[in-house]
Amino acid sequence: MADPDRRDVFRYGALLVGAALPACGESKSPPTPPPTPTPTSMPPPVDAAVAAIPAQDLEELTFAELAAKLASGAETSKSLVAKYRARIEALDKAGPMLRAILEINPEADAIAQQLDAERAAGKLRGPLHGLPIIVKDNIDTGDKMTTTAGSLALEGTHAAADAFAIVKLRAAGALVFAKSNLSEWANIRGTVSSSGWSGRGGQCRNPYALDRTPSGSSSGSAVAAAANLCAAAIGSETDGSIVSPASCNGLVGIKPTVGLVSRSGVIPISGSQDTLGPLARTVTDAAILLTAIAGPDPTDAVTTARPAQAIDYAKGLDAGALKGARLGVPRAGFFGVSRRVDALMVTALAKLTELGAILVDPAELKAPPELGPAELEVLLTELKAQLTAYLNKRGPDTKIRSLADAIAFDKANAEREMRAFGQENFEAAQGKGSLTDKAYLDARAKCVKIAREQLLDKVMADHKLDGFVAATNGPAWMIDPINGDAGSLSCSTLPAVAGYPHVTVPAGDIGGLPVGLSFFGAPYTEQKLIGYAYAYEQATKLRKRPRYLATVNDA
Repeated sequence: MADPDRRDVFRYGALLVGAALPACGESKSPPTPPPTPTPTSMPPPVDAAVAAIPAQDLEELTFAELAAKLASGAETSKSLVAKYRARIEALDKAGPMLRAILEINPEADAIAQQLDAERAAGKLRGPLHGLPIIVKDNIDTGDKMTTTAGSLALEGTHAAADAFAIVKLRAAGALVFAKSNLSEWANIRGTVSSSGWSGRGGQCRNPYALDRTPSGSSSGSAVAAAANLCAAAIGSETDGSIVSPASCNGLVGIKPTVGLVSRSGVIPISGSQDTLGPLARTVTDAAILLTAIAGPDPTDAVTTARPAQAIDYAKGLDAGALKGARLGVPRAGFFGVSRRVDALMVTALAKLTELGAILVDPAELKAPPELGPAELEVLLTELKAQLTAYLNKRGPDTKIRSLADAIAFDKANAEREMRAFGQENFEAAQGKGSLTDKAYLDARAKCVKIAREQLLDKVMADHKLDGFVAATNGPAWMIDPINGDAGSLSCSTLPAVAGYPHVTVPAGDIGGLPVGLSFFGAPYTEQKLIGYAYAYEQATKLRKRPRYLATVNDA
């Protein structure tokens, strides 16, 4: 693990690779954005108003429960769209003003009607048929929504086609309902950023305590799922951007092995580390969503590097999956950072033992200090090449065509784009060389050697481990647009740099702020890790619905 005190954009809000996504439900003409608040503005306190939140009958419903309502006729896909839209109006645009949603699909009603007609005719595409799913605004959708990565530089612009994962999502019957806010450019732009802030959407807020970070960069996707603004959501991660917001918003998050899910059509940071993954309220739903989007894509070579093997990740879920599982417990850099997280972990480890897990404690994963700079060198060099390549494929309504163009736009529009933080990482990336330069190749080799060979692979082999377990991160920190993100505890870096899978599940809360428990391990062991998370979830049931408090005083 990289130095736990290293506060950088990648740990607390890494992006995903690929293409920009058209925003759900907007017309082709540029949408009129909501007034962007100043970074320090606070929504009004929320108290009795929570009781008036619309469609409370949808809160915490699983895919299976929603599907049962559709099958019985108690709901239709169109009625679900109406109810989720009402919740967005009440919670996202008014009331607590979560600012999780950038655009609602203007074609959502028509798509819902089509899916309802298919259901009536006996044609079901799968367990997601007719369920409204929200996707992060760095994933291309070839519809009337825009794809902007939250940046005003791409405002009003559209992708020509769906990202490969969106094609698969629609084929599975999901209704792509809206585009979610995110840490702008997946939190790669500046060094002192505020997770969940974008020029288009303003500051996204944590539904558990509105003055706390939603974490990033998949902040809007996580908040939307946590606040029941959708059935579930899709996020992206380079380093921490799925698992950290999942942990901070009481969700299950799956960061797959790099290569399991296509990145084609996703606005990129790093081909080495970017991936898409699900954010859901239960392990079962996250597994179903992962099944829908996983699979080889001829346009993303990393996904075809191993034989295609379709897996239904929900089929093997077993409440007894932890029996006999050998799990390593890293201590150095993971314990001793937060007294209250340590106490939560002691409880979690005792429960794992009770459920039959064999804990190898400690099983250290202490990374040398050179890993952090090597990761940064890789991400910035890949960003320069891959973002420019992506932008050059965008349609004629896209006015920026390179990282240099994005930098120039931000400078010309600094009053709107750089009030909260700057673009130091963008500028550093612009100064990097090509993907054939020795500095880049050496840095990537160092990342692989440390994260895989010296640490994850070696420790797993030495102790005959099935995986590792750790606190995902600490509780959500205060939103601070002056000093930026303050979180210091995270276990995301090693699996992110290695490209290995990482699953987080609710493990309790500290002062009302959720904290997740992480399982991570060898490549393509998602089914095993999801099983561990499921067994823990079924034995503990620790997710709590958010209360939209103005603040918490006990964290």
